[in-house]
Amino acid sequence: MTEHTITDASILSGWRKSSYSNSEAGSCVEVLDGYPSGVPVRDSKNPHGPALVIEPSAWSSFVSAVQDPHLGN
Repeated sequence: MTEHTITDASILSGWRKSSYSNSEAGSCVEVLDGYPSGVPVRDSKNPHGPALVIEPSAWSSFVSAVQDPHLGN
């Protein structure tokens, strides 16, 4: 069975924020590259909270959709 959550995301190192995030304490999502079960995603305001582990194909689809300049048209 594939792992879908990590209870305490702070146990992992190497989290990164989007290049679109600013340096202020706003609402940011962080991701972790190279995790074997998928792409962990967490709320930057709660680093000790849970992380969702997204399947790589679903993450790629999400990123492609967000980068599509015609999204919503």
